[in-house]
Amino acid sequence: MPTTQENLKDAFSGESQAFMKYVTFAKKAEKDGFANIAKLFRTTAQAERIHAEGHLGAADAIKTTAENLETAIGGETYEHNEMYPPMYEQAVAEGHKAKRMFGFAVEAEKVHAALYKKALEAVKNGEDIKETEVWLCPVCGHIELGTPPDNCPICNVKASMYVQVD
Repeated sequence: MPTTQENLKDAFSGESQAFMKYVTFAKKAEKDGFANIAKLFRTTAQAERIHAEGHLGAADAIKTTAENLETAIGGETYEHNEMYPPMYEQAVAEGHKAKRMFGFAVEAEKVHAALYKKALEAVKNGEDIKETEVWLCPVCGHIELGTPPDNCPICNVKASMYVQVD
């Protein structure tokens, strides 16, 4: 029988996946002209987010900002060093369309880890990061602090496509 900590980990994973699935389903429903169904998907997604946050809190997995950054660095580093490379290689070998996003993810996760390391250094100095603008490439997930580059260094999208995140 699993422990409550194991159950919390599984529940967090399931609710997090449901959140993302429903957000994505909402985009599709909106595109297909079903505005109210899209609203239902988005609202349910937020309910799943509430559940996930509650499970993460009950698991005592939310720590100090420095500890959370260290956890994030570890996760992003694992993803770009260990998780995505074999997934990318397999998708390439199979000629599967997943190779595109796996390839983007390998590179984007490196950037994420580096940004988290920069943030951790700031926190260790009792400071916030200086940049007030955070930009996201909506194609590959590249993140840029300050001003987006003329072209995304990962997928070559133009700066005008980047979205600013608050």
